Amino acid sequence: MKKIASFQVDHTCMSEGLYISRVDGDIVTYDIRMIKPNTPPYLDMSAVHTLEHIFATYARNQYEGNIIYFGPMGCRTGFYLLTKGLAHECVISLVRQAMQFIAAFQGDIPGVSAAECGNYQAHDLPKAKEYAVAMGRVLENWQVAQLEYASSGLPTI
Repeated sequence: MKKIASFQVDHTCMSEGLYISRVDGDIVTYDIRMIKPNTPPYLDMSAVHTLEHIFATYARNQYEGNIIYFGPMGCRTGFYLLTKGLAHECVISLVRQAMQFIAAFQGDIPGVSAAECGNYQAHDLPKAKEYAVAMGRVLENWQVAQLEYASSGLPTI
């Protein structure tokens, strides 16, 4: 099989941050890298699940129609965010705001019932909040120029 583009990025050179993974027409895939690849501990799955529920709900409420997908990477180092029709500056702001929202989140996690979720008991809000705080620090001064893997010494896809 032909190797896909994301496997052609040298993960040994990557660090935490927000990157453009690929562009397919008007759909932009962002790599929200929360853990430096190949440096355990990796993201805890219950916290990932919680972060996914809150982030996806927040983002879709802020930009209905512009959020195509938000979900975790199988390697447990971050998430993919697929958008349509949003400027890069807007996405940076959205991810920052979502992380702040998660860090301060109080109340019931959205979509956490047996009727709404296939694994509704596997959540960890305190750990998700911890991850959001850490990622917020990483993105505090993030700029559009840093979205390119090349700005981090990685090849551009």
